[in-house]
Amino acid sequence: MRLSDFSFDLPPERIAQHPANPRSDARLLEVTPDSLADHTIRDLPSLLAPGDILVANDTRVIPAAISAHRGKARVSLTLDHALPDGSWFALARNARRLHPGDILTITPSLSATVLARMPDGSVTLRFSAPDPTIAARLALPPYIARAAGPLPADEQDYQTIFAAHPGAVAAPTAGLHFTVALLAALRARGILTATITLHVGAGTFLPLRTEDISQTRLHAERGHISEAAAGAINAARARGGRIVAVGTTTLRLLESASDPAGRIHPFDNETNLFIRPGYRFRTADLLLTNFHLPRSSLFVLVSAFSGTARMHAAYRHAIARFYRFYSYGDACLLHRNPDEPESKKA
Repeated sequence: MRLSDFSFDLPPERIAQHPANPRSDARLLEVTPDSLADHTIRDLPSLLAPGDILVANDTRVIPAAISAHRGKARVSLTLDHALPDGSWFALARNARRLHPGDILTITPSLSATVLARMPDGSVTLRFSAPDPTIAARLALPPYIARAAGPLPADEQDYQTIFAAHPGAVAAPTAGLHFTVALLAALRARGILTATITLHVGAGTFLPLRTEDISQTRLHAERGHISEAAAGAINAARARGGRIVAVGTTTLRLLESASDPAGRIHPFDNETNLFIRPGYRFRTADLLLTNFHLPRSSLFVLVSAFSGTARMHAAYRHAIARFYRFYSYGDACLLHRNPDEPESKKA
């Protein structure tokens, strides 16, 4: 499989710079194996059935973008996660200029020492204070234009209603569409909900670079599924309900925590699962997700879930009908396609 198979042209004006207000006013493209249908997020309860279970990622976004200097040179850092010894794994722009032992100045009272630099642009840092997030700000994706940095509204807009456990660098954006009113409507319809946690890492901002995607490896991200959540999801499926994954992060964690029969087990570990066409899904029946970047691991994932040709057709439809793309944009409700030709090669 070639990375170029997952490319498409997107007019820049289709990239959303602000979320819909209210969030449930966002548009929703339903993608089945043989049809495309235009809805809004408010229609979601009617598109699901009583007994279905909606599984969302309850990670909370932390401030992660840090501006530092090595001498007079500016260095942009994106925190990823703290390591057991108290150091931090991070991404650095222009990392090639950094070397172990370099001292980065962040504020008069905060600095960082470079412990290691990896070829992919990641670094290990030792900060002079235990919590470097005090000097960080929200790490918005680079395609959301903020010349002076995140706006005050972004602090709330870029956090989902499910957010409970701090640790993500980027928002699990499918969850951004939910409101108190929408959740109440889902409950009234008899649709169940459960939450699991996958802390989205800084690697989500990195483009895929290898044309042969079978050689691509993703950065590991920390996930947690409680015994209660696993039990609720398994019970819903046993009663005939469908599992509806809210976002690609949720889907990756469910698949990482499932056995060959599709039963979800409690999970507290890292996952670097890269889902490509040919993957045999064991858990989710539907996937609610935003529109993703071309040549990204996320567009590869949705192509595996619903079919590569089908997703290209869906994105062409969305572009032609002025859907809004990426983190603050609209969403798709994808039905799993068991007949996609690639899946038969697995």
